[in-house]
Amino acid sequence: MRFSLEGKLALFAVLVAAGSAVLAAFMERELGLMATTLAFVLVLVVPIAIYASRRFATPLRRTLSALADGIVSLKDNDFSISIADQRDDELGELVRAYNGLGGTLREERQTLLQRELMLDTVIQSTPLALLLTDNAGHILYSNFAARQLFVAGRKPEGLKLETLLENAPAPMREAFAAERDTLFTVEMGGEPEIFHLTCRGFRLNARPHRLYLLKQLTRELNAQEVATWKKVIRVIAHELNNSLAPITSLAHSGKQLALAPDTRQLERVFATIGERAAHLKSFIDGYAKFAKLPKPQPAEVDWQSFVDMLMAAVPFRVRGDLPAEHAFFDIAQMQQVLINLLKNAHESGSPSEAIELEIERTDQGWQLRTLDRGPGMSDTVLRNALLPFYSTKPTGTGLGLTLCREVLEAHGGRITLGNRGEGGLAVTLWLPGRPSESAA
Repeated sequence: MRFSLEGKLALFAVLVAAGSAVLAAFMERELGLMATTLAFVLVLVVPIAIYASRRFATPLRRTLSALADGIVSLKDNDFSISIADQRDDELGELVRAYNGLGGTLREERQTLLQRELMLDTVIQSTPLALLLTDNAGHILYSNFAARQLFVAGRKPEGLKLETLLENAPAPMREAFAAERDTLFTVEMGGEPEIFHLTCRGFRLNARPHRLYLLKQLTRELNAQEVATWKKVIRVIAHELNNSLAPITSLAHSGKQLALAPDTRQLERVFATIGERAAHLKSFIDGYAKFAKLPKPQPAEVDWQSFVDMLMAAVPFRVRGDLPAEHAFFDIAQMQQVLINLLKNAHESGSPSEAIELEIERTDQGWQLRTLDRGPGMSDTVLRNALLPFYSTKPTGTGLGLTLCREVLEAHGGRITLGNRGEGGLAVTLWLPGRPSESAA
């Protein structure tokens, strides 16, 4: 049965009091001397009570001492100490609670150690060079890739970052000093190597730290460049074959017709040859324009005059009022962008009256939107529409939207595409208001 600590103390007090009373009554009856009896009882009972108290308190003291030692061990992150569970009172409950806490902490630490080991294995195995520094620039942690790149496999922990970079190429030192995401190229082993640096600041234990991630991109970019050139060659070869094959066939037909002249047939042959040659020239001009996009020459632009020039080239409606404030961009290049987008809207099958251009002033620039009520784009087309050479048109080169993106980015702006809620496509252009806003 469970006997509480309070019950044990009460029982001990009752036994001492009862024993003393019985002894005193016995001696009083036998000897009849009250004072002598009390003195004898005190001399006999007090040592017995002290002895019994010590016997009772010793296991209590030992358990409390073990608990105190265990709590000190927990404070020192030592969770291996357990206390023998031999009591069935409140102190025993405390012992069992302590043992349960120690077991839980041991399991959690083991799980944490396993996760830390897995994380360290991943970090050490990654090809990204990783450096962690404190606010003073001292290196606190590095992985295997960073050691191989900077110190031939040795550990750089404790060094200052500027000391580690003393012998690094100048572009790498400048990239680290800028403390922002950037691409740079350095000479390594006589070959140019391209790196991407990522820098992030965060607080650890209420102290600022910086994390640097350095990735070598030469192989990936070379592979992407080769893949791009292969795609370019396939597209060019396809377009050349589509034009040269009928031209060759028609040239042979023209030769046969020349022997027995048929004016109508010859006119048809030469007209077809001219049409294919014009298509081929247009295709080549498109690539040349994409490859030789000139640097923008921004100038002040009056929106009303700009929109009037667009309307002379392609029909559309203006949504809302035109801003009175002047804009600042390359008129010819932005004209070409908007004409291309508005023609795409017409080719989508949208009703002409539903094709609109909206122009709004934003906090740091201008937002232009071309809107239509065509079928819109699928998710796949939306993801790839701005990529070079991607086209869903049978005769498309896949350079129209790419050229629009190049023009916007050359102005410091951007382009996004999205389907409208009630059907149709919205192409959103953002342009900086002024060169200072573009820099910001």
